[in-house]
Amino acid sequence: MRAILLSAGLGTRLRPLTNEVPKCLVPINGRPLLDIWLEKLTLSGFGPFLVNTHYLSGQVEEYVVSSSYRDIVQLVYEPVLLGTAGTLIHNLNFFEEQPGLLIHADNYCITDFNKFILAHNARPKECFLTMMTFRTEKPSTCGIAELDERGVVVNFHEKKDNPPGDLANGAIYALSVGFMKILQNEFVGASDFSTEIIPMMLGNIFSYEVDGVLIDIGTPEALASVNEGFGIS
Repeated sequence: MRAILLSAGLGTRLRPLTNEVPKCLVPINGRPLLDIWLEKLTLSGFGPFLVNTHYLSGQVEEYVVSSSYRDIVQLVYEPVLLGTAGTLIHNLNFFEEQPGLLIHADNYCITDFNKFILAHNARPKECFLTMMTFRTEKPSTCGIAELDERGVVVNFHEKKDNPPGDLANGAIYALSVGFMKILQNEFVGASDFSTEIIPMMLGNIFSYEVDGVLIDIGTPEALASVNEGFGIS
Protein backbone atom coordinates (compact mmCIF):
# COMPACT_ATOMS: atom_id res chain seq x y z
CA MET A 1 0.00 0.00 0.00
CA ARG A 2 1.33 3.43 -0.99
CA ALA A 3 1.69 6.24 1.53
CA ILE A 4 2.09 10.01 1.47
CA LEU A 5 4.34 11.24 4.30
CA LEU A 6 3.63 14.90 5.01
CA SER A 7 7.05 16.36 5.77
CA ALA A 8 7.03 20.01 4.69
CA GLY A 9 6.04 21.77 7.91
CA LEU A 10 7.99 24.63 9.48
CA GLY A 11 8.19 23.11 12.96
CA THR A 12 7.89 26.52 14.61
CA ARG A 13 7.09 25.11 18.05
CA LEU A 14 10.39 23.21 18.08
CA ARG A 15 12.57 26.27 17.54
CA PRO A 16 15.47 26.85 17.94
CA LEU A 17 16.15 23.20 17.00
CA THR A 18 14.23 23.58 13.75
CA ASN A 19 16.14 26.70 12.81
CA GLU A 20 18.79 24.29 11.55
CA VAL A 21 16.93 20.98 10.99
CA PRO A 22 13.53 20.35 9.35
CA LYS A 23 11.05 18.78 11.72
CA CYS A 24 10.86 15.50 9.82
CA LEU A 25 14.61 15.01 10.34
CA VAL A 26 14.65 15.84 14.06
CA PRO A 27 16.65 13.06 15.76
CA ILE A 28 14.89 10.44 17.85
CA ASN A 29 17.52 8.54 19.81
CA GLY A 30 20.04 9.66 17.22
CA ARG A 31 18.02 8.78 14.12
CA PRO A 32 16.05 11.12 11.84
CA LEU A 33 12.32 10.79 12.44
CA LEU A 34 11.67 10.25 8.71
CA ASP A 35 14.15 7.36 8.73
CA ILE A 36 12.17 5.67 11.49
CA TRP A 37 8.95 6.08 9.51
CA LEU A 38 10.40 4.63 6.34
CA GLU A 39 11.95 1.69 8.14
CA LYS A 40 8.82 0.77 10.07
CA LEU A 41 6.54 1.05 7.07
CA THR A 42 8.76 -0.86 4.67
CA LEU A 43 9.30 -3.66 7.17
CA SER A 44 5.49 -3.92 7.40
CA GLY A 45 5.18 -4.22 3.63
CA PHE A 46 4.10 -0.66 2.78
CA GLY A 47 5.42 1.52 -0.03
CA PRO A 48 6.37 3.21 -2.23
CA PHE A 49 6.18 6.64 -0.63
CA LEU A 50 5.65 10.27 -1.58
CA VAL A 51 7.38 12.84 0.62
CA ASN A 52 6.53 16.52 0.20
CA THR A 53 9.15 19.15 1.02
CA HIS A 54 9.28 22.89 1.55
CA TYR A 55 11.16 24.16 4.61
CA LEU A 56 14.88 23.28 4.47
CA SER A 57 13.97 21.02 1.56
CA GLY A 58 17.59 20.49 0.57
CA GLN A 59 18.26 18.59 3.79
CA VAL A 60 15.28 16.29 3.21
CA GLU A 61 16.34 15.66 -0.38
CA GLU A 62 19.92 14.95 0.70
CA TYR A 63 18.70 12.49 3.33
CA VAL A 64 16.46 10.61 0.89
CA VAL A 65 19.03 10.47 -1.93
CA SER A 66 21.69 9.09 0.43
CA SER A 67 19.34 6.60 2.11
CA SER A 68 18.54 3.00 1.24
CA TYR A 69 14.96 4.14 0.49
CA ARG A 70 15.84 6.43 -2.42
CA ASP A 71 14.35 4.08 -5.04
CA ILE A 72 10.96 3.91 -3.32
CA VAL A 73 10.57 7.58 -2.31
CA GLN A 74 9.19 10.22 -4.64
CA LEU A 75 10.04 13.77 -3.53
CA VAL A 76 7.63 16.61 -4.32
CA TYR A 77 8.79 20.15 -3.61
CA GLU A 78 6.13 22.75 -2.74
CA PRO A 79 7.33 26.33 -3.40
CA VAL A 80 4.27 27.44 -1.46
CA LEU A 81 2.85 25.14 1.20
CA LEU A 82 -0.32 23.47 -0.06
CA GLY A 83 -1.58 22.39 3.37
CA THR A 84 -2.33 18.90 4.62
CA ALA A 85 -5.39 18.49 2.40
CA GLY A 86 -3.89 20.39 -0.51
CA THR A 87 -0.86 18.12 -0.74
CA LEU A 88 -3.09 15.04 -0.71
CA ILE A 89 -5.45 16.40 -3.36
CA HIS A 90 -2.63 17.52 -5.64
CA ASN A 91 -1.03 14.07 -5.48
CA LEU A 92 -4.00 11.71 -5.65
CA ASN A 93 -2.62 10.19 -8.84
CA PHE A 94 0.28 8.83 -6.78
CA PHE A 95 -2.08 6.19 -5.35
CA GLU A 96 -2.86 4.82 -8.83
CA GLU A 97 -6.54 4.34 -7.93
CA GLN A 98 -5.68 2.09 -4.98
CA PRO A 99 -6.27 2.57 -1.21
CA GLY A 100 -3.45 4.35 0.61
CA LEU A 101 -2.13 6.01 3.73
CA LEU A 102 -1.83 9.70 4.61
CA ILE A 103 0.65 10.25 7.45
CA HIS A 104 1.83 13.35 9.27
CA ALA A 105 5.49 12.38 9.46
CA ASP A 106 6.19 14.77 12.33
CA ASN A 107 4.57 12.33 14.74
CA TYR A 108 6.41 9.49 16.48
CA CYS A 109 4.42 6.29 16.15
CA ILE A 110 5.30 2.72 16.97
CA THR A 111 2.39 0.39 16.28
CA ASP A 112 1.32 -2.50 14.05
CA PHE A 113 0.18 -0.82 10.85
CA ASN A 114 -1.15 -4.08 9.46
CA LYS A 115 -3.66 -4.19 12.32
CA PHE A 116 -4.64 -0.66 11.40
CA ILE A 117 -5.31 -1.71 7.82
CA LEU A 118 -7.27 -4.78 8.94
CA ALA A 119 -9.48 -2.50 11.05
CA HIS A 120 -9.88 -0.14 8.09
CA ASN A 121 -10.91 -3.03 5.84
CA ALA A 122 -13.54 -4.08 8.41
CA ARG A 123 -14.92 -0.54 8.87
CA PRO A 124 -18.68 0.18 8.69
CA LYS A 125 -19.81 0.33 5.08
CA GLU A 126 -20.65 4.06 5.19
CA CYS A 127 -17.10 5.00 6.26
CA PHE A 128 -14.66 6.11 3.57
CA LEU A 129 -11.55 6.54 5.71
CA THR A 130 -10.12 5.46 9.04
CA MET A 131 -8.50 7.84 11.52
CA MET A 132 -5.85 6.57 13.92
CA THR A 133 -6.59 7.96 17.39
CA PHE A 134 -4.86 8.02 20.77
CA ARG A 135 -5.54 9.10 24.35
CA THR A 136 -4.07 12.50 25.23
CA GLU A 137 -3.38 14.23 28.53
CA LYS A 138 -3.84 17.63 26.85
CA PRO A 139 -7.15 17.49 24.94
CA SER A 140 -7.29 21.23 24.29
CA THR A 141 -4.13 21.03 22.16
CA CYS A 142 -5.49 18.28 19.89
CA GLY A 143 -8.37 17.48 17.60
CA ILE A 144 -10.78 15.47 19.77
CA ALA A 145 -13.10 12.90 18.22
CA GLU A 146 -16.49 11.84 19.58
CA LEU A 147 -17.58 8.36 18.51
CA ASP A 148 -20.80 6.44 18.29
CA GLU A 149 -21.12 2.90 19.64
CA ARG A 150 -19.54 1.46 16.46
CA GLY A 151 -16.45 3.64 16.55
CA VAL A 152 -17.62 6.09 13.87
CA VAL A 153 -16.59 9.73 14.32
CA VAL A 154 -19.78 11.75 14.80
CA ASN A 155 -18.30 14.97 16.15
CA PHE A 156 -14.89 16.61 16.08
CA HIS A 157 -13.37 19.45 18.11
CA GLU A 158 -10.16 20.95 16.71
CA LYS A 159 -8.03 22.48 19.48
CA LYS A 160 -10.86 23.86 21.61
CA ASP A 161 -10.96 24.58 25.32
CA ASN A 162 -12.53 21.82 27.42
CA PRO A 163 -13.47 19.41 24.62
CA PRO A 164 -15.70 16.45 25.56
CA GLY A 165 -13.18 13.65 25.88
CA ASP A 166 -9.53 12.76 25.41
CA LEU A 167 -9.58 10.65 22.23
CA ALA A 168 -7.32 12.61 19.89
CA ASN A 169 -6.78 12.54 16.16
CA GLY A 170 -3.36 11.02 15.46
CA ALA A 171 -3.21 12.55 11.96
CA ILE A 172 -2.66 9.13 10.38
CA TYR A 173 -5.35 8.00 7.95
CA ALA A 174 -6.18 4.96 5.85
CA LEU A 175 -7.94 6.17 2.70
CA SER A 176 -10.35 4.29 0.46
CA VAL A 177 -10.59 4.79 -3.28
CA GLY A 178 -14.10 6.08 -2.71
CA PHE A 179 -12.77 8.81 -0.42
CA MET A 180 -10.24 9.87 -3.02
CA LYS A 181 -13.03 10.28 -5.54
CA ILE A 182 -14.94 12.43 -3.06
CA LEU A 183 -11.87 14.64 -2.66
CA GLN A 184 -11.57 15.05 -6.43
CA ASN A 185 -15.22 15.97 -6.81
CA GLU A 186 -16.01 17.99 -3.70
CA PHE A 187 -12.83 19.37 -2.10
CA VAL A 188 -10.69 20.61 -4.96
CA GLY A 189 -9.74 23.88 -3.24
CA ALA A 190 -9.27 22.54 0.31
CA SER A 191 -5.98 23.10 2.11
CA ASP A 192 -6.36 21.89 5.72
CA PHE A 193 -7.46 18.32 6.42
CA SER A 194 -8.56 18.81 10.04
CA THR A 195 -10.66 21.94 9.56
CA GLU A 196 -11.99 21.51 6.01
CA ILE A 197 -12.25 17.77 5.36
CA ILE A 198 -13.02 16.09 8.67
CA PRO A 199 -16.03 18.30 9.62
CA MET A 200 -17.65 17.52 6.26
CA MET A 201 -17.06 13.77 6.61
CA LEU A 202 -18.56 13.24 10.07
CA GLY A 203 -20.46 9.98 10.13
CA ASN A 204 -18.20 8.60 7.40
CA ILE A 205 -14.92 8.29 9.35
CA PHE A 206 -14.01 5.16 11.29
CA SER A 207 -11.74 5.42 14.34
CA TYR A 208 -8.93 3.05 15.28
CA GLU A 209 -7.37 3.63 18.70
CA VAL A 210 -3.65 2.99 18.51
CA ASP A 211 -2.36 0.03 20.51
CA GLY A 212 1.21 1.33 20.66
CA VAL A 213 2.91 4.70 20.97
CA LEU A 214 1.74 7.83 19.15
CA ILE A 215 3.16 11.21 20.15
CA ASP A 216 3.18 14.58 18.42
CA ILE A 217 6.78 15.72 18.89
CA GLY A 218 5.81 19.32 18.15
CA THR A 219 7.26 20.77 21.35
CA PRO A 220 10.68 20.45 23.01
CA GLU A 221 9.00 18.78 25.99
CA ALA A 222 7.33 16.14 23.80
CA LEU A 223 10.55 15.49 21.92
CA ALA A 224 12.43 15.08 25.18
CA SER A 225 9.81 12.63 26.47
CA VAL A 226 10.26 10.46 23.40
CA ASN A 227 14.04 10.51 23.58
CA GLU A 228 14.04 9.79 27.31
CA GLY A 229 11.15 7.37 27.57
CA PHE A 230 10.96 5.35 24.37
CA GLY A 231 13.61 3.43 22.50
CA ILE A 232 13.30 2.36 18.89
CA SER A 233 11.67 -1.05 19.07
